[in-house]
Amino acid sequence: MSAVANPATVEQCLRLGAGFSQGDRNWIGELFSTLDARLAGFHEDATDLELSVKDRGAKGQHVSLICRIAGRPEIVTTSSEEDLHAAVMDARDDLRRRLNDSKTKQEPRHNRHLRDVPVVPGDNLEV
Repeated sequence: MSAVANPATVEQCLRLGAGFSQGDRNWIGELFSTLDARLAGFHEDATDLELSVKDRGAKGQHVSLICRIAGRPEIVTTSSEEDLHAAVMDARDDLRRRLNDSKTKQEPRHNRHLRDVPVVPGDNLEV
């Protein structure tokens, strides 16, 4: 994997949307710090994370985490957990899984099965 000049980090890329205040940034940053290793493969200026909550504290609260990375489809994860911390962690964990899935789909060259094509002597591939 090639090194990225300005790797993305949660601290630089996270924007807090509706339902969160700047006072929430510290505890959210701590919970999301595990994403730094996963985001490091992307450029900081091409990566955006947006976290928001609808009806915070209410029984039907809904947490959304949107990840935008240039050149890749937008990833939206959600959680309806009643506990806000649990909902944020649920959305974070789902994002990590989906980033891993996205990377696998985008970069099959790391899959030996797809990379190794048997060459049969005497086969003429020209048409």
